[in-house]
Amino acid sequence: MNAELIMVISEIQSDISAIENDTTLYEEINFDKRANTIDFIDFHIFDRIEGLQQNTESNKKLDILKQQAEKIKFRLEEIDINLFKKIRQNITAGISLPFKYLIDKYIGAASSNINQPDKIGYDNLDAFVNGLLAYKEIPEPTLDRASEMVFYQQTPARIIFELTQLAQLTPDDIFFDIGSGVGQVGILVNLISKATTYGIEYEPAYCNYAIACASQLNLANVNFINSDALKGDYSKGTVFFMYTPFEGRMLNDMLLILQKEAQKRPIRIFTYGPCSPYVVMHNWLNCVNGDGNSLYKLYEFRSLDN
Repeated sequence: MNAELIMVISEIQSDISAIENDTTLYEEINFDKRANTIDFIDFHIFDRIEGLQQNTESNKKLDILKQQAEKIKFRLEEIDINLFKKIRQNITAGISLPFKYLIDKYIGAASSNINQPDKIGYDNLDAFVNGLLAYKEIPEPTLDRASEMVFYQQTPARIIFELTQLAQLTPDDIFFDIGSGVGQVGILVNLISKATTYGIEYEPAYCNYAIACASQLNLANVNFINSDALKGDYSKGTVFFMYTPFEGRMLNDMLLILQKEAQKRPIRIFTYGPCSPYVVMHNWLNCVNGDGNSLYKLYEFRSLDN
């Protein structure tokens, strides 16, 4: 075994020992630190071990280190599984703490990302939300998308928190997520604000998944409807959200539908992604928090009667 290999193996062993001996990682409350450590195991321990295994002869020491790391990762993930199970039970029973409090408690410093403008990608807040809300693997779609429909992409959790903060939703609001995918936006908005939410989703497998997620949490005021968004009933809606569910003529037709609703009552529309620069061009809407041209900023639009 050459000196360089010995040194790398020693570094890996030292990293594994440091994780194993850090008792704070095994305290339920330290989800954020645990998530960072699991990423470190995946991308700095497993990756190095696998790289060495591909470029060296069979080495028993590497096999032992990989087994140690796998056991530690499994133990850390078990803590999170039990944590999510406990929180879900409390939500189902109606005895959970305010959801924002739970986020601050378990995510800690990572929750500050909620107010970071133009941040790109996902973070530990998404890992927490995914672990809490997902009851099984997300299903594969069963229908072909129309040419102007955009493929499903999860809304970053920080954007949903920012939305509820900007919208100041109340239990009297009726919130619509247009193109709701597997339902995380509608569920989170309800958990944070208690507003009644509706998700309109074209793909039945996603819609059924969302219904099951809301059902397991006993959320009576969270609703998902399997429908073409252009055929939805929006007559009760007060706040609408679109994470660019479609483009072109479909997006224009959706805005025409919402414009007709705005003629009956004031409405607000929140957008995220490539649809925002298109929405800002419509003169029946006023963008109240920017120019509408960033793809990575949440925008609020109000109908001119609002």
